[in-house]
Amino acid sequence: MEPVRNYLIVGGSSGIGLELTRRIADSGHRVVVASRTSNNLPKADNVSHIQLDVLCNEIPRDALPERLNGLAYCPGSITLRPFRQLKEEDFIADVSINLLGAVRTIQCTLTQLRKADKPASIVLFSTVAVQTGMKYHASIASAKGAVEGLTRSLAAEFAPHIRINCIAPSLTDTPLAERLLSSEEKRKASADRHPMKRVGAPEDIARVAWYLLSDDSQWTTGQIFHVDGGMSSLKQF
Repeated sequence: MEPVRNYLIVGGSSGIGLELTRRIADSGHRVVVASRTSNNLPKADNVSHIQLDVLCNEIPRDALPERLNGLAYCPGSITLRPFRQLKEEDFIADVSINLLGAVRTIQCTLTQLRKADKPASIVLFSTVAVQTGMKYHASIASAKGAVEGLTRSLAAEFAPHIRINCIAPSLTDTPLAERLLSSEEKRKASADRHPMKRVGAPEDIARVAWYLLSDDSQWTTGQIFHVDGGMSSLKQF
């Protein structure tokens, strides 16, 4: 029987993070969710919540289990605007939530991650727009490009004790993307841009995140996984 493991999901109360939280909890493991709200979380004995705004607070170490087997940092942003309209503050905001929030979280949890009986796993999130140039994505692609660089650098530094990988999705049907999918016309146009002819669902991304957090991926580190309906690598003429 597989031992019960401890996971921390930052931003685990909505979207991809919530789907990942459900999957881990349904597998019988313990999940600590750090997020601003807890309304949507499963009502289960193996799910607990820490009130947290990643832009303002650090995770209280005494609220974490002594040992962590995995960490997923899910908060993000979608800043789509022509470059000439972007201000320095827009770049700073995207870097703050996507990169610096992840940095602070990893620094806060290193001690617990190093105590795992097998190499612990960290999962971060990027975007298809880093590899595939897309107009109006200058700010968010810059921030997420930094996340990919952080992933590879820390994977080298932490091996063999901690693994770290990154998922780069395309547009996914989450509350964060609500404005981009607010009508049937927008939804169809977005779906048609993907070779798979649909936008992503939270479970598409959460399946891969759970694989990377689990022991099934013990020989995988330093990778960027493009879960994007073919957007980053396929052209259909």
